[in-house]
Amino acid sequence: DLVQKAESQLDSAKWDKERAENRAAKAEAELAELKAKLKAKLEGEGLFDPARKRSLPAMPRRIGIVTSEAGAVIHDMCTVLTRRFPNLEIRLFPAQVQGADAPKTIIAGIEYFNREDSDFKPDVLIVARGGGSFEDLFCFNDEALVRAVAASKVPTISAVGHEWDYTLCDFAADVRAGTPSIAGEL
Repeated sequence: DLVQKAESQLDSAKWDKERAENRAAKAEAELAELKAKLKAKLEGEGLFDPARKRSLPAMPRRIGIVTSEAGAVIHDMCTVLTRRFPNLEIRLFPAQVQGADAPKTIIAGIEYFNREDSDFKPDVLIVARGGGSFEDLFCFNDEALVRAVAASKVPTISAVGHEWDYTLCDFAADVRAGTPSIAGEL
């Protein structure tokens, strides 16, 4: 009978959806556990110690930003920053801010702004990305990236996600901004 066949297919689709949701929840729980373990390790090494944090200059002249060149984040940040500091020089280091290669490109940006021979020496460095899912933002929990943020010679702001999102880069940075636009107000 056609109705029974349709009901059977609907039940099967519901079951497939339930299994997919369970797999996604399990994957997120595994990532959260990895993040917690790495946080404890880095905390134990003193990377998140408030005593190592530097304050930001009151009137920065140059700001380096590591983020994607696409999207609203860089536009919003430049708008806020230049409204506050009309003579501010801003330099973008374009980076991937999601996915497996993101940590490498963000680290390259941090290293660029920290090089002694850099043609642009910022007073402040901002590592930024707009909002996204836990998985989208997970690259900001990469151990090498967190260590690069902590090692930056330039006072660094982590401005990743929304106000309720916390990544390990937030703990390693000198200052955490709840959003990229808030970073421009600090």
